[in-house]
Amino acid sequence: MRGSEYAVLRSEADLPSRAAIVATARESIARGSKSFAAASRLFGRREREQAWLLYAWCRACDDIADGQDHGHDLSAVPDPEARLARIRLLTEAALAGEVVGDPAFDALRIVASETAMPHALVYDLIEGFRLDLDDWRPRSEDDLYRYCYHVAGAVGCMMAVAMGVSPDDDATLDRACDLGMAFQLANIARDIEEDDRGGRCYLPMDWLVEMDMPPGQHMKPPFRQRLAVLAKRLADRAAEFEASARVGTHKLSFRAAWAVLAAAGIYGEIGRQVAARGEHAWDHRVTISTLAKLGWIARAFGQAIARQRLYPPHPRDPDLWTRRRG
Repeated sequence: MRGSEYAVLRSEADLPSRAAIVATARESIARGSKSFAAASRLFGRREREQAWLLYAWCRACDDIADGQDHGHDLSAVPDPEARLARIRLLTEAALAGEVVGDPAFDALRIVASETAMPHALVYDLIEGFRLDLDDWRPRSEDDLYRYCYHVAGAVGCMMAVAMGVSPDDDATLDRACDLGMAFQLANIARDIEEDDRGGRCYLPMDWLVEMDMPPGQHMKPPFRQRLAVLAKRLADRAAEFEASARVGTHKLSFRAAWAVLAAAGIYGEIGRQVAARGEHAWDHRVTISTLAKLGWIARAFGQAIARQRLYPPHPRDPDLWTRRRG
């Protein structure tokens, strides 16, 4: 069902099976994120299914907000307020345990009922969709980090809860948030050209002023070298959050840690390639080959085994941006 045809179905007879919704979620992640799909196979069955279900809801909301199909073909949408209202309505129904009739939102219903998922994290992500629909732009580096939290850091926290981390374990959730922050910063660096075509820019205004690049003109050929400096800055910031996130893996099961470390390596490679390509980073979209992904998965296996030695528990860097709790 789409648009005005959406309805909350309350009859138990209308309830699709969990297996059917999981299968649909698996298809969604296969289409929307090959990197995350590859890493998710390393989870145990329960964790894997929870990750797919949560991803399906995140992906559907993102597509509604951006007018996309599984993350492709970003476009300006003509009805942002209606789209946000639809996301909120269906999410509220799912969190209330009601059968929504849309596989992605019923996926949220299932994962929320099977875990101790804090609803505040769900609404933190929806705030990120509101920022995009309001055509929001960051003015400062702190604004950038707050945006990254709402669209990705909160997802990292939700994924950690889906993996069995207690919602009260703020220290581990902060590390999970760090991983989401790292992913988003790498994605922003990679997608600067695509975002520009869609009328968006996530580079802080302060950074553009610092590099003497007029807003909206940063993709022009004369500014490519300066843009490469900012892309490398994004990649460096992503690496800092990634390093912090790795420390949190000692609180996860072996298979969950393996999957998280594989995803960290794969997404980290995106940022590293963007930085390495310099002003040519946007000639062709940075992608990670299947062989390279397999290499990161193999390395992550050894890292997961030795994670207590490689990433021993220690206090999180107080200078690293931290999400607001509670």
